[in-house]
Amino acid sequence: MRNFRQKLPPLDTLIAFEAAARYLSFTQAAKELHLTQAAVSQQIRSLEDYLGVQLFTREHRSVSLTQQGRDYQHTVVAALTQLANATLDIRVVDRDNTLTVAADQSIASLWLMPKLNEFRITHPEVKLRLVSSDLVDDCLNKNVDVALFFGDGHWRGYESVRIFQESVYPICSVDYIKQHGKIKEVEDLVHHNLIELEDHNWNSLNWRRWLNAKKVDLPMERLGLSLNNYPLVIDAAKNGQGIALGWKHLISPELDDTQLINPLGQSVETDHGYYLLWHKDRKISPEAQAFIQWVHQYLEHAG
Repeated sequence: MRNFRQKLPPLDTLIAFEAAARYLSFTQAAKELHLTQAAVSQQIRSLEDYLGVQLFTREHRSVSLTQQGRDYQHTVVAALTQLANATLDIRVVDRDNTLTVAADQSIASLWLMPKLNEFRITHPEVKLRLVSSDLVDDCLNKNVDVALFFGDGHWRGYESVRIFQESVYPICSVDYIKQHGKIKEVEDLVHHNLIELEDHNWNSLNWRRWLNAKKVDLPMERLGLSLNNYPLVIDAAKNGQGIALGWKHLISPELDDTQLINPLGQSVETDHGYYLLWHKDRKISPEAQAFIQWVHQYLEHAG
């Protein structure tokens, strides 16, 4: 249906009709709507003129619905109820402290989710909505209040603060080392099953860059598995499928639990890192401020 103005009567007349039909009284409808009885009567008359039918039978001290009035009442009540509920839903979103946080899939899955319940316990009044995506347009848009994203700290239209700079090192399972033997030198890595993260949205270190940073220019003989999802890269390493690059703040719990080990004890510091971002031209909401403060406090406590 197009051009509702031509196809629908004014909303005020429908509201007056609904109240009058419910009470079967123009006087009671007028009290509810804070109008005079004459104003309600005029709105009903305007609606009848618009429709070209009589909706009420008027008697000396009472009114009753005609058959067309009863039929129209069912439709009008359903439509107004649906419109009222939809309006309430939107107003509730604005009222009830909803906070939309976006993060790329790596930090959302491996860092944020295991800790998020602490924020919810500390701030039970905040209704949290989490968007997890590696696409910049999904994470950095007008509907997102705060984002956690990887990069160099420069995003047009956003304020940013780095929450940690990453240290990257080889990781593999204990079983992999038992099966393939200890790795004594960085140069030995090129002969092992290397697991690569293949994601054009990341400016992260891949195996070639990591090895170059260690002055190793040898060809990688066994780059046998590439995945475009970092949590899957970690799972593959846990399952003994090869050696992956581990990002300290994303995989440290697995190292603590000895699910994964750094077989060389060496790492490379990155030029990039994870940042908290929020819109420059928008006032930060109390909920967003609480989330930003919680992240900083958590990192300070974690050391």
